[in-house]
Amino acid sequence: MNLLEKITNVNNAVNGFVWGWVGLVLLLGTGVVATVCTKVFQVSHIKEWWKNTIGSLFKKEVIGHTKEKGAISPFQALCTALAATVGTGNIAGVAAAICVGGAGAVFWMWVAAFLGMMTNYSENVLGLYFRRKNEKGEWSGGAMYYLQDGFGSYSYKDRHGEASLKKTGKLLAILFCIFTMLASFGIGSMGQVNKIVANVAAAFDVKALSSVEVFGGISLYNVILGAVVMILTALITLGGLKRIASVAEKIVPFMVVLFVVGSLVIIGVNYAAILPAFKAIFVNAFRPESFVGGTLGSAIMLAAQQGFKRGVFSNEAGLVSSVMVHANSNVKEPVKQGMWGIFEVFADTMIVCTMTALVVLTSGGLEGGVFNVKTGEIAAGLSDATLVGGAFNEVFGWANIG
Repeated sequence: MNLLEKITNVNNAVNGFVWGWVGLVLLLGTGVVATVCTKVFQVSHIKEWWKNTIGSLFKKEVIGHTKEKGAISPFQALCTALAATVGTGNIAGVAAAICVGGAGAVFWMWVAAFLGMMTNYSENVLGLYFRRKNEKGEWSGGAMYYLQDGFGSYSYKDRHGEASLKKTGKLLAILFCIFTMLASFGIGSMGQVNKIVANVAAAFDVKALSSVEVFGGISLYNVILGAVVMILTALITLGGLKRIASVAEKIVPFMVVLFVVGSLVIIGVNYAAILPAFKAIFVNAFRPESFVGGTLGSAIMLAAQQGFKRGVFSNEAGLVSSVMVHANSNVKEPVKQGMWGIFEVFADTMIVCTMTALVVLTSGGLEGGVFNVKTGEIAAGLSDATLVGGAFNEVFGWANIG
């Protein structure tokens, strides 16, 4: 067994546990607890969090750049967080969920997002409450701090008397840092680069480069594309959070608007399939098509698992990754920044992921387009990674710009 096969086997074992029912129940269970404890804040206070997020975009203190060292504006924090979440998970992730779990997976993705709104809210509130200034005078925040300083501050009584959770909190903080660094290579980088390279290589093939195999079936063209992405990323990230936020606030609004407008055009062209697509989402959530496989119960479980898994991967609620960015906001009140976390999940999944799902389901019709809802068949020449690109090409086909 070669090295790549060993890495794949280890990754599959870890992936099966983390993204299996154990991990998903813990993540979604946290969302349920947060939703119940806040009395369904995402619904009962929708006017308040909407007014304090998207409704406040024209306020200088929200979009204006701060002079505070190491701090960024709330809008920059949102854009930087969305830069990580609005991307592979929303496009290839949604397509993959539909291909494996059927149209019903989208419904369960919505459920994950609904609960994830309050998970993300709670994470950001804790992130700001327990953040601290580092030796450079910059804000530092994240789960490692509220695990160590928050969870670790609790004490309890046992048979030996008063006992503290300080050591446990510190251990959990260290483990979080280790797992986050490892995850940054996989969920944070490899998955993103792989999908970017796959789509660019499929749309703009250069035979002279793609025909040259470097190693393990990987073409020279793919290696070059990956290297270009790496260099562009390095030029931004090595400039620190200020540069990342500055680039994100320029790119992300344009990226989201372009994707939403493009999606609306495609959905508009295929308007006759909109209502059947929504019907398929709701019906197949509880009565999946036969291609999903297994008994009715196992098919529903698979659709739900795919929806939950891709939903969490898309908006990252519960993964605590965006907290490190939000903690750098110049906002002083934790609850205000927490509301941006609610909007982040709403925009990411309820809007962008839904757009992606409708693009896939309506493009060419529900039976016989880029994806056949009844049989699960993907149009020739496409895969789950390039499915959305193929759908865009159906309308924006000139020179494969879709």
